[in-house]
Amino acid sequence: MVHEIRTDGYRRGPDSPDGTTQRLWDRHRFQPGRLIVGLVALILTTLYGGDAGGWWSTPGWVVIPVLAAGLGIAGSIALAVYSVRRRRSAISASSETTEAPARISGRKAMR
Repeated sequence: MVHEIRTDGYRRGPDSPDGTTQRLWDRHRFQPGRLIVGLVALILTTLYGGDAGGWWSTPGWVVIPVLAAGLGIAGSIALAVYSVRRRRSAISASSETTEAPARISGRKAMR
């Protein structure tokens, strides 16, 4: 699979539909919940790495409250981002047509 990557941030490759160009950074959405989980894992790794290296002493029970708080914060952020994105997509879908506005409740926005 060979991609032609240009200096302006676009690519053209076999997986682009109809040979059109696609921006490299438009492939994935930013997910702040995953960022928080990664930062919590990095913090725990640093804590126990410093303990293993002899720089400081970290009690063994520290992992439970730090991990629980990190996962709780990440879950609430992910839920908030999901609801904002869902509402924005429903609003933009209802403003694109002259039909009745999209229904926001339920799994998908319905007309």
